[in-house]
Amino acid sequence: MTKFAAWMAPMVMAATPLAAAEMRSPILSSEFIDAHAPYPQAHASTLVQLPDGTLAAAWFGGSGESRPDVRIWFARREGRGWTAPVPVADGVSPHGDTRYPTWNPVLFQPPGGPLHLYYKVGPNPRQWWGMVIRSSDGGRTWTTPEPLPRGVLGPIKNKPVIAADGSWLAPSSREEGTAEANIWSLRIERSTDRGGHWTVSAPIASPMHIEAIQPSILFHKDGTLELVARTRQGALAQSWSRDNGVTWSPIAAIDLPNPNAGTDAVTLSDGRQLIVYNHGAHAPGTPGDGPRWPLNIGLSEDGVRWRNVLTLESKPMPDGYAYPAVIQTRDGLVHVSYTWNRQHIRHMVIDPRLLR
Repeated sequence: MTKFAAWMAPMVMAATPLAAAEMRSPILSSEFIDAHAPYPQAHASTLVQLPDGTLAAAWFGGSGESRPDVRIWFARREGRGWTAPVPVADGVSPHGDTRYPTWNPVLFQPPGGPLHLYYKVGPNPRQWWGMVIRSSDGGRTWTTPEPLPRGVLGPIKNKPVIAADGSWLAPSSREEGTAEANIWSLRIERSTDRGGHWTVSAPIASPMHIEAIQPSILFHKDGTLELVARTRQGALAQSWSRDNGVTWSPIAAIDLPNPNAGTDAVTLSDGRQLIVYNHGAHAPGTPGDGPRWPLNIGLSEDGVRWRNVLTLESKPMPDGYAYPAVIQTRDGLVHVSYTWNRQHIRHMVIDPRLLR
């Protein structure tokens, strides 16, 4: 070995593990939660980690969205896989004489309390109402369904968060009017008594006429909260709060595209902001709407400047890859679930240390 080679060898050896790490895929695993689905269509999943570390998921499934047979399904990840999906809620009226579809379940595990499952019941998103069931045994059994107070819809698609002052913030929104003239607005529903009572905010101001729904809430190191949401205008929306979610700044756009499709976001333990979204635009023939592929992960340090860092799915599909949910579990890994072509719910595990 020459003197130069001998001098370089330690540097090459030291660089090798880093190079190997950079070559590793951040995606650690990918699987269907409902591989043997007992229904033809599934949509709108939600994820939660239970106090014992178990992962749980819920979604709605049936013959097709908005049909009366659509129910809320639930599964736990135990051992090497997911348990068989079981229905845990439906839209049958208390007297059994009417049945409506169910929509958009959201799981929430508050510290020291029962697991909450919020969902909607009703003929369509303009006329639905909020419901909740609870479980004290990790989703094995559930309480009788309870309607939320009049005017309270609960978290519309994405998980509630707990603010620094202990209040629960449910990211919510409204779709009002008619099918032909449907007006969107963002709301925050806030509880200071662990869900006993709720205060519904006024619509968040939108002087630029950005219509947004289905927000997620992020935390910044200075105590500021950020809301990120789906819009009709081709880009994702943002709004900010400096008083633990009581008031919010006017809605503005961020620098990520949105084909009028649901998203979800989470603040990572290292302070970075992570969003799962469809990195696509409106289709020329359908202004205000576009295909729900590809499915991507975006990162930001400040919630203002975002970058697309990973593609989860890219193959064109008729119904695409939609309505993601994302959480970070206590081991530091990121879990994403999403609708796969309206047929299944897929679950991916991602190592955020490998995202740049």
